[in-house]
Amino acid sequence: MRIAVSEFISLDGVVQAPGGPEEDTDGGFAHGGWSHPFFDPKVIGGAFDEALKKAEALLFGRRTWETMAAAWPERAGDPFADRMNALPKYVVSRTLGDDRLTWDNTTRIPGDEAVPRIRALRETEGGDLLVMGSPTLVRALLREGLVDELRLTRMPVLLGGGKTIFPDDGVLRTLELVSTVTAGTGTQVCTYRPVSKG
Repeated sequence: MRIAVSEFISLDGVVQAPGGPEEDTDGGFAHGGWSHPFFDPKVIGGAFDEALKKAEALLFGRRTWETMAAAWPERAGDPFADRMNALPKYVVSRTLGDDRLTWDNTTRIPGDEAVPRIRALRETEGGDLLVMGSPTLVRALLREGLVDELRLTRMPVLLGGGKTIFPDDGVLRTLELVSTVTAGTGTQVCTYRPVSKG
C-alpha cells in the first residue's frame, strides 16, 4: 500500500483545526475553522473524492480519529460518508482503549508500535493508506520516510502559528511536484512525491 497524506494547510504551514472552532485549541489556537472561506466544492471536494476512491484504508492519530468518529457515522446515506464509514480504519494511540473504538472497522495501533506496524501495512499489496489531519502522526511518518504522496491543499491565509506536519530535525527531504490545481478561491491543491535518493 502507498501511504498518501492529505492536508489543509495555510501558507505559513499550519494544519491545526481547519474544520471548526472547537476542533483543536491546543496552545491557545484561536482560528479554528479557518479553511471554510477558501473551500471550493468542485476543486477541493473533487480532490478529496479522488483521494478517497484510491484509499483501501484510513490511518489517523487519536485526536483526528475522535473528531472524525464523532462526525461521519451520523452522515450515513451520503456516498462520501458511506465510503468513509465502510473503509478499514487504523488509529495510532497510547491512550485510547479498544472499548472506545466505536467507529465501525477501526483497529487500534499502540503508539509504541506505530512505526513498525505502519511499515508492515505499507508493505502489503493494495490501494492507498490515506492519512488526513493527524499532524503528530504525519510528522513521524515524514521523519521515517514512510510517506509516498503528500497532497497539500494550500489556502491563501497566514495563521501566525499552530501545529505543523513538517519535521524540524534538520534533514533535507526533496519532493517532486506532480500536479497543481487552482480553485477560484485562490486555494491550490498540490500533489508531491518524495524524490528517491541516489
